[in-house]
Amino acid sequence: MATPTLTGRQTRPTARPPSPRPPGLVADLTALVRPGQWTKNLVVVPLGLLGAPRLDGAALGGAFAAIAVFTLASALIYLVNDLGDRDRDRRHPEKRHRPIAAGRIGVGTAVTFAAALALLLAATIGLTVATGATAPADWWPVAAYVALNAAYSRGLKHVPLLDVFIVALGFVLRLAQGCLASGNPVPSWLALGVFTLCLLLILGKRRHEMGVGGVLHRPALRGYTVGFLDQLLGFTAVLAAVSYVLHVQASPVFGAHGPLVAVLTAPCALFGLARYLQLIVVDAGGGNPTRALFHDRTTVANALLWAGLLTAAWLLGR
Repeated sequence: MATPTLTGRQTRPTARPPSPRPPGLVADLTALVRPGQWTKNLVVVPLGLLGAPRLDGAALGGAFAAIAVFTLASALIYLVNDLGDRDRDRRHPEKRHRPIAAGRIGVGTAVTFAAALALLLAATIGLTVATGATAPADWWPVAAYVALNAAYSRGLKHVPLLDVFIVALGFVLRLAQGCLASGNPVPSWLALGVFTLCLLLILGKRRHEMGVGGVLHRPALRGYTVGFLDQLLGFTAVLAAVSYVLHVQASPVFGAHGPLVAVLTAPCALFGLARYLQLIVVDAGGGNPTRALFHDRTTVANALLWAGLLTAAWLLGR
């Protein structure tokens, strides 16, 4: 009904904006497997190709298969975690909107979807073994990843320090799978660099969660303080930088030019680490490390320069 104003004119009631429509079943099922997190596999698994004896079709095909298998395995883990954490997620200001926590996906539907993912994962591995592209023993990193994350979901995620170390170890297993696919051993300094860098990102996420969800959502946070996390962040950043320099120096990709390449690219590595710490400590970010790294223009520009220097050094070395 129109209401009169002081000027004698009548105004129409303000229309309420329409409430957003809930996403459909397909969108919710897609959200459960976290497509935005698949970049982790696209970045880490192919690192195993570094130092491969030769980059032929078999090595590239093995790397592609490893990416596909780890994407399925990680999607299964994300789904299982959402099932187990649905009650805690409902108390989190952001995670309460996840499909299972919000009640848009029932437990039965989620379990059926998880079973389908597990069957698809087993079928993908079986196909590569049946075609002779890989041996069953070549997939031990995936088996270790699933077993470790099953233990994580069952209770280890509530143990301070162990919770972040287990997640970081999952990325080393991704690297190991990539190395097996390309037929070369796991470089020790590269493995340590991947582990410490991922540990840095996870610690940054925990620091963000200290001020958002609190211990009600993640009981392991009882074993942390902001000051303690800041010390761990600085410690792991130093280890990540040192590991990078030592790996580049010894990498067969650059041969005798390794020490020079390490010196020329070390500023990019240090700047990238410093920028991430700035996003965490100064800007209070870090809730989503993938978003913090790939959506920050400064970080992207530094990464492009860094990649350009490494590519130029590799081409000149050849």
